[in-house]
Amino acid sequence: SSGTRGPLFEEVQTLDTAVFDAFNTCDKPGQLQKHGSYFADDVEFYHDDGGVTWNRRDMLANTGKHVCGHFTRELMPGSLRVYPIKDFGAIEQGVHRFCQIATGSCDGAADFVIVWRKTASGWSITRVLSYGHRPT
Repeated sequence: SSGTRGPLFEEVQTLDTAVFDAFNTCDKPGQLQKHGSYFADDVEFYHDDGGVTWNRRDMLANTGKHVCGHFTRELMPGSLRVYPIKDFGAIEQGVHRFCQIATGSCDGAADFVIVWRKTASGWSITRVLSYGHRPT
């Protein structure tokens, strides 16, 4: 499939919006926990500049320290692709950029891949790669 249409695309696009609406407002009460609820306990997060975190607790500690109240994430329009993983879930890939809350300037973009697992209890993120960070 093309990766840009269909029910799976729509479902993952909706999930992405929910995950990052919470991320973008994570300085508000309850939002960092809401953001975290989308991730598996043993999520692996690979960041080309920041290194690797091996679980949700450490990932959220980093988000709380470095993100909340400082910057927001935007998905670059038209960049999202979604592909099924047989008997598991989906791969989401795209380009996102980060905007400073204080100044409103959006001065960095990166490629990303998110691996989603679907179980009877719903969707969760098991792997995140964010790489190729560059000025926009």
